[in-house]
Amino acid sequence: MKKFIIAFFFLSLFSCNSNDIKIEEISFSYENNNAQPSLVLNNDNLSLTWISSDEDMNASLNFRQFKNDGWTNPIKLANGSDWFVNWADFPTHAISGDQVLTSYLKKSASGTYTYDVFLSLHKLSGKKVKEDFILNTDGFKAEHGFVSIAAKNNEGFFISWLDGRNTVEKDMNGNHKPMTIRFAEITNAGDIINETELDSSVCDCCQTSITYSEKGPIVVYRDRSEEEVRDIYVTRNINDGWESPVSVHDDGWVIYGCPVNGPKIVSNSNNLAVSWFTASDGKPTVNLSFSESFGSSFGSPIKINDHNAIGRVDTAFLNEKEVIVSYMEGDDDGTYLRIKKVSIDGKVSEPITVSKIDSGRGTGVPQLEILDNEIFIVWTVFDDENNQLKTVKLNSNDV
Repeated sequence: MKKFIIAFFFLSLFSCNSNDIKIEEISFSYENNNAQPSLVLNNDNLSLTWISSDEDMNASLNFRQFKNDGWTNPIKLANGSDWFVNWADFPTHAISGDQVLTSYLKKSASGTYTYDVFLSLHKLSGKKVKEDFILNTDGFKAEHGFVSIAAKNNEGFFISWLDGRNTVEKDMNGNHKPMTIRFAEITNAGDIINETELDSSVCDCCQTSITYSEKGPIVVYRDRSEEEVRDIYVTRNINDGWESPVSVHDDGWVIYGCPVNGPKIVSNSNNLAVSWFTASDGKPTVNLSFSESFGSSFGSPIKINDHNAIGRVDTAFLNEKEVIVSYMEGDDDGTYLRIKKVSIDGKVSEPITVSKIDSGRGTGVPQLEILDNEIFIVWTVFDDENNQLKTVKLNSNDV
């Protein structure tokens, strides 16, 4: 029988601004390897999904919510032995009304990167609505993944993903055609509707991000031009139509391969914030830009990192005018997971060091959300010969 243990203890971390910050660590023990977390806030529901796997490559997708100062008992939403489990292409989810939609990846052929996106739709109680159905219905043995999901109020979900159906073909020069990004809606019954291609050439394996503003869904992703410029682009659905994608900022980063480092977009009223990693001009940097016009334009980038940026960003609005951004950076002494508060007027707080952290793939992509003035952060650590999730929280008033 699996045993689930929750323990609370307090610790103080010395931050870069020389203040002692009280951080509460919520640690849990769960059998097998646990990694690939997705932390999501929907309408005051803070929820977490992650993959648990054993030595025989049997995997399960687990779900829980944070209620009454603790995590609810985990619910297993899906399991299988033919999954594609990857540190960067992790499952995600969203809550709409009393339903949760989750994504995960299944192998479609023997190739390393031949897999499909599968979805499961459940009630928050765990009751099945529609399980184990495929998102990409193209039928090609290619890469499909890097999913983002946003709730459409209580009327279903918006979903975007990277789709490799065109990569199985070659152009006149013998090169494989580029990856695309696609969008669809998922109804409360689990039907896939309004599917469309958003961009015909994007970076192959950077995470995507989606938000639902008062004007409609907005998607950000790393683009790919014919000249191999791979900057962050945004596209909006306005009046039931998708606008042509435009860059959040013209970094001009030319890179002949995917950096596996995607952006994050969040919204609050008419204000948006996008955080991302770039290494244009050979300078690894984490940037953040605000929009005060539902994403019709973005302000000049605000530099976040103080040392060599690794990226793997996440962002959440603290209020209408401020966000918290998490990021990884390194110096001669090691690699650190840090957060900063950034105001829409350009003011940036001193950094708080959440933890010293491994710079490798095993750490995954740290997750950040804010609930009731508490900042929650989840990432993966290697402990006792297994991967395990580490969760901490701190009061936003201390930032």
